[in-house]
Amino acid sequence: MANQQDTILLTGSTGFLGSRLLPALVAEGYRVRCLVRSLSKFRRRFPDLDVELVQGDLLQSGNLEAAFSGVSTAYYLVHSMGGAGGPSRDFAEKDRRAAANFVNQAEASGVNRIIYMGGLGEASESLSKHLRSRREVAEILSSRQVPVTTLRAAVIIGAGSASFEMIRYLVERLPVMTCPRWVFTRCQPIAADNVIEYLTGCLLNAETTGKTLDICGPDTVTYRELMLIYARVRGLRRIILPVPVLTPRLSAYWVELVTPIAGGIVRPLIEGLRNEVVCRDTRIHDLVPVSLLSMQEAIRRALAESGVSKET
Repeated sequence: MANQQDTILLTGSTGFLGSRLLPALVAEGYRVRCLVRSLSKFRRRFPDLDVELVQGDLLQSGNLEAAFSGVSTAYYLVHSMGGAGGPSRDFAEKDRRAAANFVNQAEASGVNRIIYMGGLGEASESLSKHLRSRREVAEILSSRQVPVTTLRAAVIIGAGSASFEMIRYLVERLPVMTCPRWVFTRCQPIAADNVIEYLTGCLLNAETTGKTLDICGPDTVTYRELMLIYARVRGLRRIILPVPVLTPRLSAYWVELVTPIAGGIVRPLIEGLRNEVVCRDTRIHDLVPVSLLSMQEAIRRALAESGVSKET
């Protein structure tokens, strides 16, 4: 179990989950060090937060010693999936390289433990490139002597989550949607607030060390049902019509047209929607008990955070 005198290394501190986890760790009194590629970006995001910053890039192995020196637990919350420039075809290779550099330096520096946020998805030939990459990263992080806690989540509901924003824009902008077969794929989404509770809870509970644990919300739904829940929260009437011939590639182009989400993110996400992502393992409920938020409440909180709190 970590104590407040330990140094906690956080990567991905300006990302969707990292930017939520960082204030939570600071509020608990932990000494947090952030490995950042851009000091100015971090300071714009957290102008008043007093934490130790080390500039470095996980894709370059020669600049990491200072970040890992004296670290007890290191969080791995980085992802190279894509951005505004279009699809990042080599995101999986970048993720492999970053994970290898991270775990090699963690082992060399005597880090006691790694906590990694991965993705759900059972190993199979049909597993999407995105979900396959998440599994590969977990395997790389576990390939050395440093114990790893891997949390696996499906869709995370929170303002700024690519999956949530995709659902949000589709429902807001299209009264009638023609969707491919993936709308009937089952998933078990989880609220961002619950994910942060699990990430901090694992730090406090040594029994989670070395385990791979599924984290999910209480509701198992199809993506169609998830979009209709969003519509109900917003007071919108929406019709969703499945179109079996709409391929994942065409679906991605359609989502790019309707939403402002970058193609480099949309296309791997759409490909992954064909894979069912539900919890098979419930051990986390005993190890880190939290009050799970329903999808309706999770969406309400995400909308409030986005400044859209009033139902139409």
